[in-house]
Amino acid sequence: MLNEREIESCYLGQFIPVHYHHNMLMDQNRMHGFKSAIDYAVKPGMKVLELGGGTGVLSWFAAARADKVWCVEFNPDMVKEARKMLALNPNGEKVEVVHADAFEYLPPEPVDVVICEMIHVGMLREKQVEVIESFKRRYLARFGGPLPIFLPEAVIMAVQPMQQEYDFEGFYAPIVQFQETTAIHPGVLELAPPSVYSIIDFSQPTDSVFGFDGKFVVERSGTLNALRFVTKNILAVVPERSTTIDWLNHYMCLPLATPVAVKAGDVLQVSFQYRAGGSIPSLEASIRAQVIYDVNLQPAIQSAVYA
Repeated sequence: MLNEREIESCYLGQFIPVHYHHNMLMDQNRMHGFKSAIDYAVKPGMKVLELGGGTGVLSWFAAARADKVWCVEFNPDMVKEARKMLALNPNGEKVEVVHADAFEYLPPEPVDVVICEMIHVGMLREKQVEVIESFKRRYLARFGGPLPIFLPEAVIMAVQPMQQEYDFEGFYAPIVQFQETTAIHPGVLELAPPSVYSIIDFSQPTDSVFGFDGKFVVERSGTLNALRFVTKNILAVVPERSTTIDWLNHYMCLPLATPVAVKAGDVLQVSFQYRAGGSIPSLEASIRAQVIYDVNLQPAIQSAVYA
Protein backbone atom coordinates (compact mmCIF):
# COMPACT_ATOMS: atom_id res chain seq x y z
CA MET A 1 0.00 0.00 0.00
CA LEU A 2 1.43 3.40 -1.03
CA ASN A 3 1.57 6.20 1.51
CA GLU A 4 0.40 9.73 0.68
CA ARG A 5 3.82 10.95 -0.41
CA GLU A 6 4.32 7.96 -2.72
CA ILE A 7 0.85 8.41 -4.23
CA GLU A 8 1.52 12.07 -4.95
CA SER A 9 4.92 11.28 -6.47
CA CYS A 10 3.23 9.08 -9.06
CA TYR A 11 1.48 12.17 -10.42
CA LEU A 12 4.58 14.35 -10.47
CA GLY A 13 6.96 14.69 -7.52
CA GLN A 14 9.91 12.34 -7.83
CA PHE A 15 8.47 10.45 -10.81
CA ILE A 16 8.43 13.14 -13.48
CA PRO A 17 8.36 11.36 -16.87
CA VAL A 18 11.60 11.16 -18.86
CA HIS A 19 10.24 13.32 -21.70
CA TYR A 20 9.46 16.10 -19.19
CA HIS A 21 13.13 16.15 -18.21
CA HIS A 22 14.04 16.39 -21.88
CA ASN A 23 11.83 19.47 -22.15
CA MET A 24 13.70 21.00 -19.21
CA LEU A 25 16.99 20.47 -21.05
CA MET A 26 15.55 22.53 -23.90
CA ASP A 27 14.46 25.37 -21.60
CA GLN A 28 17.30 27.83 -22.20
CA ASN A 29 16.08 30.24 -19.51
CA ARG A 30 16.29 27.54 -16.84
CA MET A 31 19.53 26.00 -18.12
CA HIS A 32 21.44 29.27 -18.46
CA GLY A 33 20.35 30.49 -15.03
CA PHE A 34 21.40 27.32 -13.23
CA LYS A 35 24.69 27.02 -15.11
CA SER A 36 25.59 30.61 -14.22
CA ALA A 37 24.64 30.12 -10.56
CA ILE A 38 26.50 26.82 -10.24
CA ASP A 39 29.60 28.23 -11.97
CA TYR A 40 29.55 31.06 -9.43
CA ALA A 41 28.81 29.04 -6.27
CA VAL A 42 30.90 25.90 -6.81
CA LYS A 43 34.61 26.51 -6.21
CA PRO A 44 37.47 24.16 -7.12
CA GLY A 45 37.77 21.25 -4.72
CA MET A 46 34.23 21.46 -3.35
CA LYS A 47 31.91 18.54 -2.64
CA VAL A 48 28.40 18.87 -4.10
CA LEU A 49 25.11 17.04 -3.59
CA GLU A 50 22.13 17.24 -5.93
CA LEU A 51 18.74 16.11 -4.68
CA GLY A 52 16.41 15.00 -7.47
CA GLY A 53 18.97 14.96 -10.26
CA GLY A 54 16.86 13.97 -13.26
CA THR A 55 19.11 13.81 -16.32
CA GLY A 56 22.12 14.81 -14.20
CA VAL A 57 22.75 18.05 -16.07
CA LEU A 58 22.96 20.27 -12.97
CA SER A 59 25.35 17.79 -11.34
CA TRP A 60 27.40 17.90 -14.52
CA PHE A 61 27.59 21.69 -14.34
CA ALA A 62 28.94 21.31 -10.80
CA ALA A 63 31.46 18.65 -11.85
CA ALA A 64 33.34 21.22 -13.94
CA ARG A 65 34.87 22.53 -10.68
CA ALA A 66 33.89 20.19 -7.86
CA ASP A 67 36.05 17.26 -6.79
CA LYS A 68 33.01 15.05 -6.23
CA VAL A 69 29.27 15.23 -6.95
CA TRP A 70 26.55 12.93 -5.62
CA CYS A 71 23.44 13.00 -7.81
CA VAL A 72 20.42 11.48 -6.01
CA GLU A 73 17.47 10.26 -8.09
CA PHE A 74 14.54 8.09 -7.00
CA ASN A 75 13.06 7.22 -10.40
CA PRO A 76 14.91 4.13 -11.74
CA ASP A 77 14.27 5.17 -15.34
CA MET A 78 15.92 8.53 -14.69
CA VAL A 79 18.84 6.85 -12.88
CA LYS A 80 19.60 4.90 -16.06
CA GLU A 81 19.10 8.00 -18.21
CA ALA A 82 21.43 10.13 -16.06
CA ARG A 83 24.17 7.50 -16.00
CA LYS A 84 23.93 7.10 -19.77
CA MET A 85 24.11 10.85 -20.45
CA LEU A 86 26.87 11.57 -17.95
CA ALA A 87 29.01 8.85 -19.56
CA LEU A 88 28.81 10.81 -22.83
CA ASN A 89 30.23 13.99 -21.31
CA PRO A 90 33.64 15.03 -19.97
CA ASN A 91 33.84 15.08 -16.16
CA GLY A 92 30.82 12.79 -16.07
CA GLU A 93 32.91 10.28 -14.12
CA LYS A 94 33.08 12.79 -11.22
CA VAL A 95 29.31 12.41 -10.73
CA GLU A 96 28.05 9.42 -8.77
CA VAL A 97 24.38 8.81 -9.59
CA VAL A 98 22.75 7.38 -6.46
CA HIS A 99 19.43 5.54 -6.71
CA ALA A 100 17.83 6.72 -3.46
CA ASP A 101 15.00 8.72 -1.94
CA ALA A 102 15.92 12.39 -1.46
CA PHE A 103 13.83 12.37 1.72
CA GLU A 104 16.20 9.80 3.24
CA TYR A 105 19.62 10.12 1.61
CA LEU A 106 22.62 11.79 3.21
CA PRO A 107 26.07 11.99 1.58
CA PRO A 108 28.90 9.94 3.09
CA GLU A 109 30.69 13.15 4.12
CA PRO A 110 29.87 16.86 4.54
CA VAL A 111 29.24 18.83 1.35
CA ASP A 112 29.72 22.47 0.43
CA VAL A 113 26.78 22.98 -1.92
CA VAL A 114 23.35 21.34 -2.26
CA ILE A 115 21.47 21.71 -5.54
CA CYS A 116 17.77 20.96 -5.47
CA GLU A 117 15.37 21.77 -8.29
CA MET A 118 12.05 20.21 -7.37
CA ILE A 119 10.34 23.48 -8.15
CA HIS A 120 6.80 24.10 -9.33
CA VAL A 121 5.15 27.52 -9.47
CA GLY A 122 4.22 28.62 -5.95
CA MET A 123 6.11 25.62 -4.49
CA LEU A 124 3.06 23.50 -5.38
CA ARG A 125 2.98 19.82 -6.39
CA GLU A 126 6.70 19.13 -6.15
CA LYS A 127 8.56 18.67 -2.85
CA GLN A 128 11.22 21.39 -2.83
CA VAL A 129 10.38 22.76 0.61
CA GLU A 130 9.72 19.41 2.26
CA VAL A 131 12.88 17.79 0.86
CA ILE A 132 15.18 20.64 1.89
CA GLU A 133 13.69 20.92 5.39
CA SER A 134 14.09 17.18 5.88
CA PHE A 135 17.65 17.31 4.59
CA LYS A 136 18.65 20.15 6.91
CA ARG A 137 17.39 18.31 10.01
CA ARG A 138 19.13 15.06 9.11
CA TYR A 139 22.35 16.75 7.93
CA LEU A 140 22.75 18.76 11.15
CA ALA A 141 22.04 15.66 13.24
CA ARG A 142 24.81 13.70 11.48
CA PHE A 143 27.44 16.30 10.64
CA GLY A 144 26.60 19.34 12.76
CA GLY A 145 26.91 22.83 11.30
CA PRO A 146 27.33 24.78 9.24
CA LEU A 147 24.77 23.93 6.60
CA PRO A 148 25.93 23.89 2.98
CA ILE A 149 24.95 26.56 0.48
CA PHE A 150 21.61 25.77 -1.18
CA LEU A 151 20.87 26.38 -4.86
CA PRO A 152 18.45 28.05 -5.23
CA GLU A 153 19.20 30.19 -2.19
CA ALA A 154 15.78 31.82 -1.97
CA VAL A 155 12.37 32.15 -3.64
CA ILE A 156 10.05 35.15 -3.97
CA MET A 157 6.38 34.40 -4.63
CA ALA A 158 3.77 36.93 -5.69
CA VAL A 159 0.14 37.03 -6.84
CA GLN A 160 -1.62 39.36 -9.30
CA PRO A 161 -5.31 39.89 -10.19
CA MET A 162 -5.98 39.30 -13.87
CA GLN A 163 -8.60 39.32 -16.59
CA GLN A 164 -7.85 36.19 -18.63
CA GLU A 165 -9.35 35.17 -21.97
CA TYR A 166 -10.82 31.65 -21.89
CA ASP A 167 -12.23 31.47 -25.42
CA PHE A 168 -10.75 28.67 -27.52
CA GLU A 169 -12.21 28.95 -31.04
CA GLY A 170 -15.58 29.69 -29.45
CA PHE A 171 -15.22 27.02 -26.75
CA TYR A 172 -15.33 28.59 -23.27
CA ALA A 173 -12.98 26.73 -20.94
CA PRO A 174 -11.67 28.36 -17.74
CA ILE A 175 -8.51 26.28 -17.31
CA VAL A 176 -5.19 26.55 -15.52
CA GLN A 177 -2.66 28.17 -17.85
CA PHE A 178 1.12 28.28 -17.74
CA GLN A 179 2.49 31.26 -19.63
CA GLU A 180 5.97 32.21 -20.76
CA THR A 181 7.19 35.27 -18.93
CA THR A 182 8.76 36.91 -21.98
CA ALA A 183 5.82 36.43 -24.38
CA ILE A 184 2.89 38.73 -25.08
CA HIS A 185 -0.37 36.91 -24.36
CA PRO A 186 -3.42 38.26 -26.23
CA GLY A 187 -6.57 38.47 -24.14
CA VAL A 188 -4.67 39.06 -20.89
CA LEU A 189 -5.27 42.21 -18.84
CA GLU A 190 -3.32 43.02 -15.67
CA LEU A 191 -5.81 44.63 -13.29
CA ALA A 192 -3.26 45.63 -10.63
CA PRO A 193 0.46 45.16 -9.91
CA PRO A 194 1.57 41.88 -8.29
CA SER A 195 1.91 41.63 -4.51
CA VAL A 196 4.55 39.48 -2.76
CA TYR A 197 3.04 36.94 -0.37
CA SER A 198 6.08 34.87 0.63
CA ILE A 199 9.88 35.03 0.63
CA ILE A 200 11.71 31.78 1.32
CA ASP A 201 15.32 31.70 2.51
CA PHE A 202 16.40 28.07 2.30
CA SER A 203 19.19 28.62 4.82
CA GLN A 204 16.50 29.36 7.42
CA PRO A 205 13.57 27.26 8.69
CA THR A 206 10.73 27.39 6.17
CA ASP A 207 7.03 27.24 6.98
CA SER A 208 5.17 24.55 5.06
CA VAL A 209 2.00 26.64 4.71
CA PHE A 210 1.73 29.69 2.48
CA GLY A 211 -1.11 32.16 2.55
CA PHE A 212 -2.22 35.61 1.50
CA ASP A 213 -4.88 37.98 2.75
CA GLY A 214 -4.36 41.34 1.14
CA LYS A 215 -5.78 44.19 -0.88
CA PHE A 216 -5.27 45.46 -4.42
CA VAL A 217 -6.24 48.84 -5.82
CA VAL A 218 -7.61 48.15 -9.29
CA GLU A 219 -5.83 50.16 -11.98
CA ARG A 220 -7.82 49.00 -15.03
CA SER A 221 -11.53 48.25 -15.33
CA GLY A 222 -12.45 44.75 -16.41
CA THR A 223 -13.46 41.36 -15.05
CA LEU A 224 -11.41 39.70 -12.36
CA ASN A 225 -11.59 36.04 -13.39
CA ALA A 226 -8.08 34.76 -12.61
CA LEU A 227 -5.07 35.10 -10.35
CA ARG A 228 -1.57 34.99 -11.77
CA PHE A 229 1.07 33.34 -9.56
CA VAL A 230 4.66 34.48 -9.99
CA THR A 231 7.67 32.50 -8.72
CA LYS A 232 11.13 34.06 -8.89
CA ASN A 233 13.94 31.74 -7.84
CA ILE A 234 17.07 33.45 -6.51
CA LEU A 235 19.57 30.85 -7.67
CA ALA A 236 22.61 32.64 -6.28
CA VAL A 237 23.34 35.90 -4.47
CA VAL A 238 26.39 37.75 -5.85
CA PRO A 239 27.22 40.30 -3.13
CA GLU A 240 30.37 41.66 -4.78
CA ARG A 241 28.24 42.82 -7.72
CA SER A 242 25.16 43.64 -5.59
CA THR A 243 23.07 41.41 -7.79
CA THR A 244 21.50 37.96 -8.02
CA ILE A 245 21.30 35.17 -10.57
CA ASP A 246 17.61 34.45 -11.06
CA TRP A 247 15.25 32.03 -12.75
CA LEU A 248 11.63 33.05 -13.24
CA ASN A 249 9.17 30.17 -13.57
CA HIS A 250 6.41 30.34 -16.13
CA TYR A 251 3.46 32.30 -14.79
CA MET A 252 0.61 30.15 -13.50
CA CYS A 253 -2.85 31.64 -14.08
CA LEU A 254 -5.68 30.07 -12.07
CA PRO A 255 -9.32 30.75 -12.96
CA LEU A 256 -11.70 32.03 -10.28
CA ALA A 257 -14.88 30.07 -9.65
CA THR A 258 -16.92 33.30 -9.70
CA PRO A 259 -15.69 36.22 -11.85
CA VAL A 260 -15.97 39.72 -10.34
CA ALA A 261 -16.57 42.93 -12.32
CA VAL A 262 -14.13 45.64 -11.23
CA LYS A 263 -13.49 49.29 -12.05
CA ALA A 264 -10.38 51.42 -11.81
CA GLY A 265 -10.22 52.71 -8.24
CA ASP A 266 -12.01 49.72 -6.67
CA VAL A 267 -10.28 47.91 -3.83
CA LEU A 268 -10.11 44.12 -3.98
CA GLN A 269 -9.71 41.79 -1.02
CA VAL A 270 -8.00 38.54 -2.05
CA SER A 271 -7.11 35.57 0.14
CA PHE A 272 -5.89 31.99 -0.23
CA GLN A 273 -3.90 29.35 1.62
CA TYR A 274 -2.14 26.13 0.66
CA ARG A 275 0.61 23.82 1.85
CA ALA A 276 4.00 23.39 0.22
CA GLY A 277 3.82 20.54 -2.27
CA GLY A 278 0.02 20.65 -2.25
CA SER A 279 -2.21 20.28 -5.29
CA ILE A 280 -3.32 23.06 -7.61
CA PRO A 281 -7.02 22.25 -6.95
CA SER A 282 -6.44 22.69 -3.20
CA LEU A 283 -5.15 26.21 -3.83
CA GLU A 284 -8.00 26.99 -6.24
CA ALA A 285 -10.58 25.88 -3.68
CA SER A 286 -9.15 28.28 -1.07
CA ILE A 287 -9.21 31.42 -3.23
CA ARG A 288 -11.59 34.20 -2.17
CA ALA A 289 -11.91 37.54 -3.97
CA GLN A 290 -14.36 40.40 -3.48
CA VAL A 291 -14.65 44.14 -3.99
CA ILE A 292 -14.57 45.86 -0.59
CA TYR A 293 -14.50 49.43 -1.91
CA ASP A 294 -16.65 50.30 -4.93
CA VAL A 295 -15.49 53.60 -6.36
CA ASN A 296 -18.90 54.26 -7.96
CA LEU A 297 -20.71 54.01 -4.63
CA GLN A 298 -18.64 56.71 -2.95
CA PRO A 299 -20.13 60.22 -2.63
CA ALA A 300 -18.75 62.73 -5.07
CA ILE A 301 -16.45 65.33 -3.56
CA GLN A 302 -17.35 68.78 -4.79
CA SER A 303 -14.78 71.55 -4.74
CA ALA A 304 -15.79 74.84 -3.16
CA VAL A 305 -16.58 77.59 -5.62
CA TYR A 306 -15.60 81.15 -4.72
CA ALA A 307 -17.00 84.25 -6.39
